[in-house]
Amino acid sequence: MTMPAPTTLPPHVAALLEAARADPNVVVVSQDMGNAWGFADEFPDRFFDVGISEANLIGVAAGLAHSGKNAVAMGMAPFLTMRAFEQIRDDCAYNENPVTIIGSFTGLEAGPWGVTHHAQEDIALMRTIPGMTVVAPADIVEAGRAITAAVHHPGTAYVRLAGFAADMSPIADLEPRFDLGVANELRAGNDLTIIATGTLVRMALRAAEGLARSGIEAAVINMHTVKPLDREAVERAAASSERILTVEEHSVIGGLGAAVAECVAEAGRGRVRRVGVPDCFCTEVEPYGHLLARYGMDAAGVEAAARELLAD
Repeated sequence: MTMPAPTTLPPHVAALLEAARADPNVVVVSQDMGNAWGFADEFPDRFFDVGISEANLIGVAAGLAHSGKNAVAMGMAPFLTMRAFEQIRDDCAYNENPVTIIGSFTGLEAGPWGVTHHAQEDIALMRTIPGMTVVAPADIVEAGRAITAAVHHPGTAYVRLAGFAADMSPIADLEPRFDLGVANELRAGNDLTIIATGTLVRMALRAAEGLARSGIEAAVINMHTVKPLDREAVERAAASSERILTVEEHSVIGGLGAAVAECVAEAGRGRVRRVGVPDCFCTEVEPYGHLLARYGMDAAGVEAAARELLAD
């Protein structure tokens, strides 16, 4: 079968295939996710579809990693991180197995399917696991860089891959350099700092543009790696602007906002306000964009939260 040239593929697809071509130990274990972006077509002997059985999926991936393979586990984010939490914690992280977990349908992307399919706790769960790396790319290009970095990372990593409903088209202001644990400042400003991750980096940039029209200069930081957190970037933001707004498509409990607040509290300087899903289940069955607006996670909601933080 003739495969398309890597340059014709989306960056996240090309990244996985490139890693597999370079390393014969790269294998994929899937939760009924089709041919894994063409991986199964090119590498049929290195692709394992275990069906909708997430705990088993992670166990299989961990076993392959333990036997010397570089395992990639793919599935829907809420089910991978909640149903298979014990296996991720014990079989992968505790045993220091090189497993890259790619969770799709993140945040509220599966909105019309209801609460059971929302992934609003996944970052919090993965953050609590010792040694775990947690990454949330902001666009499709960064997704490719994140997958490349995670696959070559020696430990267990979770890549929160949006794109089912969220806009993951390339962001012009995104930094070309990608290093795990190193945040990128996308916009300078001294009035406040917006620290965003994943899908809401785009909303943070739009909000900053709206603030600038009324003379408010907001710095925007892309915290693509939630763990390990770039503490130096947070401390610099607290020192320069003092007011920090965190923005994430995740619960305000346990995610990026919590990580930044912990850092600021320990540094003893700065104020934090969190934008994200409040402490509730999002029971409204609505299109994805409506859910973002309802919970203040669109550009208008981020801008309004920034103005409230400045007014306090």
